[in-house]
Amino acid sequence: MLQAVHPPDLITVDPEILGGTPVFRGTRVPVKTLFDYLEGNYSLDEFIECFPSVPRELACRVLERSEAALLTAS
Repeated sequence: MLQAVHPPDLITVDPEILGGTPVFRGTRVPVKTLFDYLEGNYSLDEFIECFPSVPRELACRVLERSEAALLTAS
């Protein structure tokens, strides 16, 4: 179950990086920031523009995995 929530190829959870806040792998950008942007009616393009250290493909894969995890949860 933890694997689906924090896939290690996409997300890093390390107490040494932002106190263990889940971040995009290879960055210090919290994953929650992407969801905050989308909830605030910002586009994925705007998020990428503001956080260029997060590759578009990485952000898309996190969204896809999140969708899959939510749709398969019972």
